[in-house]
Amino acid sequence: MRICMVTNISNSSNVTGGIERHMGASVHYNISYLVQGAEHGPDGAIVLLHDIPAAAFVWEDIMPQLAGLGRAVYAFDMLGFGESAHPWPADTSNWGQADVLSYLIKALGLTNIVLVGHGFGGSVAQILATRLLRLETQALVLVDSLCYLYAFAANWPLTGMAKRQDFDAAQHVSVEDMVKDMHETLPLAVVDKASFNATIDNYVHPWDSDLGKEVLYQQIRLLLPQYTNSVSSDLHLTAHPVLIIWGNEDQVIPVEYANRLNRDIPGSQLVLVPDAGHYVLFDAPGAVADALNNFVNGL
Repeated sequence: MRICMVTNISNSSNVTGGIERHMGASVHYNISYLVQGAEHGPDGAIVLLHDIPAAAFVWEDIMPQLAGLGRAVYAFDMLGFGESAHPWPADTSNWGQADVLSYLIKALGLTNIVLVGHGFGGSVAQILATRLLRLETQALVLVDSLCYLYAFAANWPLTGMAKRQDFDAAQHVSVEDMVKDMHETLPLAVVDKASFNATIDNYVHPWDSDLGKEVLYQQIRLLLPQYTNSVSSDLHLTAHPVLIIWGNEDQVIPVEYANRLNRDIPGSQLVLVPDAGHYVLFDAPGAVADALNNFVNGL
């Protein structure tokens, strides 16, 4: 039997404006996260979960735009991402991530949570809202989310994703070739490619090492359709209010999945963001913030 404990929740450093970076320990792992508005207390918190191969930094332009809601806002670096621990090997599947985050979120005492998940983070949010944090969740927001049997795009964030799920795939590619591949594929997630290319190193640099390569390939191996579908197929049973936000030009997870989620989840709301790709947080942070503000204000 495994005993999991959460300890050592501590302050770290200021990031920008009213956003601070903290560190907590959950299930043997250090998990880093951004927090804004902690003075509002743990009740009614907003929890933001990022996609791959990103980290909590992708929410930094959106968090200040949520300040008027009067809620604490948390953006977590999931296990293996950002400034959190990069264990290898480890279970960094959506179920593994949800397990680790659920212990930390409970230790923080967060209740009546608005869970917001983008891409891979959306699949983690689905597990938390319907399984591990069902009672603590007030509402669920899915942003260009993995869902049903759609676990990864054929050629994003690396080309030939299916073959890269082989157990020894990382042994057959150099760090340099992997980084080059990411520079070519990641811009497929945005409409404004010129601006994105100016900041692409924020997404690529964390993986530019032998350990980074192994951790990223570990993540890719664990993008399993059955893990995602096992939850998405039950979303129609959720009693939580659900908002779906999707970039209308998403080439990574087609907009047809947004429409399917909207059809399958009774009472769900759908916001399609024009001129935005899969990384809608980058292409249209203002539109995402507006959708979140309108939704949360209506709860």
